[in-house]
Amino acid sequence: MSFLVEAFIFLLATIVIVPVCRKFGLSSVLGYLLVGLMIGPSVFGFVGNTMEVLHFAEFGIVLLLFLIGLELRPHRLWTMRRFLFGLGITQILITSVVIAVFCFMLLGMSSSASMLIGFSLALSSTAFVVQWLGEHRQFNRPHGRAAFGTLLMQDVDVIPAIAAIGILSSRPGESASLNLLLLAAVAAGFVIAWFTLRSALRFVASTGIHELFTAAALALVTGAALAMHSIGFSMGLGAFIAGVMVADSEYRHQLEADVMPFKGLLVGLFFIAVGMSANLGLLVSKPILIIGLTVVLMVVKSLVIYPLARLQGLKHGEAVRTGLVLSQGGEFAFILFTVGASAQLVDQFVVDIAVLVVTLSIAATPFLVALGSRFAADKDSAEGQLEEEETREFQNSVIIVGFGPFGHTKARILTILKIPFTVIELDSKRVEFVRQFASEVYYGNALNLRVLLSAHIDRAPAIVVAIDDVEASLKIVSQVSNSFPNLKIMARARDRFHEIKLRKQGVTSVIRETLLSSLSLSTQLLEHLGLPKAEAAEIIQAFQEHDAQTLNSQIAIYHDKTGFSEDVFDTTQELKELFTEDKKTTLHIK
Repeated sequence: MSFLVEAFIFLLATIVIVPVCRKFGLSSVLGYLLVGLMIGPSVFGFVGNTMEVLHFAEFGIVLLLFLIGLELRPHRLWTMRRFLFGLGITQILITSVVIAVFCFMLLGMSSSASMLIGFSLALSSTAFVVQWLGEHRQFNRPHGRAAFGTLLMQDVDVIPAIAAIGILSSRPGESASLNLLLLAAVAAGFVIAWFTLRSALRFVASTGIHELFTAAALALVTGAALAMHSIGFSMGLGAFIAGVMVADSEYRHQLEADVMPFKGLLVGLFFIAVGMSANLGLLVSKPILIIGLTVVLMVVKSLVIYPLARLQGLKHGEAVRTGLVLSQGGEFAFILFTVGASAQLVDQFVVDIAVLVVTLSIAATPFLVALGSRFAADKDSAEGQLEEEETREFQNSVIIVGFGPFGHTKARILTILKIPFTVIELDSKRVEFVRQFASEVYYGNALNLRVLLSAHIDRAPAIVVAIDDVEASLKIVSQVSNSFPNLKIMARARDRFHEIKLRKQGVTSVIRETLLSSLSLSTQLLEHLGLPKAEAAEIIQAFQEHDAQTLNSQIAIYHDKTGFSEDVFDTTQELKELFTEDKKTTLHIK
């Protein structure tokens, strides 16, 4: 019963405090931290088992790393190569050395503790920065891409750091044979998974049961995380590798959509746990020390990142923003601190101070970025425009829902013109076949808005709804038009009734799939019956205009009284009325 009470406290505090923070323009991460402070032992003490909550919520970071792995497609890595290697690796090395020297020379720590603290504090918060960039739509900006590339490299570098802690803490006489055997078994497991994963996902998708695919997505992440954890590595590494393994598969969009809700909740819970773990008593007793170390951390990281970002070609303002947005400590510091304390490389008192410093730095970053942005405003330049061009290839794609003959034609034309597009198709067999020729086709249910969001619908110039299912087509159009009112929607209508319903929803670009082909054949029929080619074409043109006028008049009086059912019209009666109207109309031919 206490579990339900604590869960209720978490949820109630979150839905009250986080929206208030957002109302005042503050980051949601800051709201989660505030929730943790309020319900944690430092203030009201509603929830006391902080470490249990933190360990449980770490799975949110695991899911976050899986989603990051899904983003690591070869072309994106190539686009971000200078940020991954030029900025990411250099920043970690320099910042780690500077902080380690500071801890060793000025604070009197041991060399091993100084190296641990230095590397841990060199890492920035992937969870905070990614969420902040998403909320403020900064991913498409040069500093957003620089920050994201740096974070990716930091996340990868956590793995050898944890391995190094294990080496430093190892004791003489320990046998490594069992660990080597486990490592070989896990490596073999990942190799087998590499060749069998798509087949397994295809089998699950072929059942048509969406819940099974969600279960498969979570099983993939959990299994990979447990495999790496079994040999002493980070669970996040396993999830990251699993994400990379399916980053180029046709299932990546649906996997992302299924995992995203769990990630969002657990990452929020993680920051709540971080807020709960903050020792406010330590802040009260040693405010100058804690605040001073927080300022030193953020200043050092900003000053290190700024010149490195400039060397990578960023403008002054973008380099400033990059330094500020990465100036805080990160969530992996908590993990490294815990591992280091368990290995007796660092005292618990030092860990408590470091945790509080990281927490305060995360809380201060939104204010620092907002303040710094006022002094770092840059006008658009050719360099900034170049960055936008680099991202356009994979971020501003036309979205085509349905890859039957209708959608296939659109994709072929866009391919010829080298216009990027992303196809979402629910038929796994069709996706598997088409992926042999066009890598832009993905398995996914477009009725799930998260699938469309993972395909970057928010940056798409247009969406083409070309599926057979009339009801699903109308639902997709409805939710897209409500969520993205400025997005151009084009749709395929199976028949006249479907077209009326689409136009009633505000879709202006609708093509009835049989109309144009029928009119074309009618033209040939009139020519065969002896009419001159020009006269036959003019008759068909006049009929098409008349049909459009009739359709518009039907739309004006049409009221959908029974939802999406096609029984609204009696087909026979409707056809009778259309033919009667046609008889009254004279096609004026010159």
